[in-house]
Amino acid sequence: MKTVRRALPFILAMALVVTISNVLVRFPFDHFGLKDILTWGAFSYPFAFLVTDLANRRHGMIVTRRTIWAGFGLAVLLSLWLATPRIAIASGSAFLAAQFLDAFVFDRLRNSQWWQAPLLSTIAGSVLDTAMFFSLAFAAPFAILDTMAGLPDGSLGFAVPFFTGEAPLWVSLAAGDFMIKIGCGLALLAPYRVFVSNWLAGAANNQ
Repeated sequence: MKTVRRALPFILAMALVVTISNVLVRFPFDHFGLKDILTWGAFSYPFAFLVTDLANRRHGMIVTRRTIWAGFGLAVLLSLWLATPRIAIASGSAFLAAQFLDAFVFDRLRNSQWWQAPLLSTIAGSVLDTAMFFSLAFAAPFAILDTMAGLPDGSLGFAVPFFTGEAPLWVSLAAGDFMIKIGCGLALLAPYRVFVSNWLAGAANNQ
């Protein structure tokens, strides 16, 4: 029961992040000519890594695992409601793998300098999340996830300009999404530092 009470604030926070992200992903980022390759969900999803890292720092892996599993369940349900089964599979799989990788890396680095664990775990989780989601959701080899459900192939494999050459559209989308995740991860170091400092100050005052 004590573990459940400890996990509840983080579970609620993760549920909020996942819900907001699933709503915002439906709205294009209509600025700087990016409306065709970026949605507002790219800016909210990195908060999931912040929640995971704060749960890990505050209470360790048991609470972190419960937080991740709760977020995974909600992500799958919302994706099934708002999108296709292929997107739901991609979203749920990427979320689960990336958040557990984030938790693993964070746990190994928890005794390093304060910024290393949250930043490096977020980078690792973002790489895996981006690679898994965009390949499963939009790469042509995974079209069977659409066709086995009787849906049209939703792959985005046609070529688009990419730096000095060309690449499939899903690769271009993944690159943009990854850069946003890393930028947000850097920005979220500030609130992470504030939360951890307040917790340490509170612990010192209670001694």
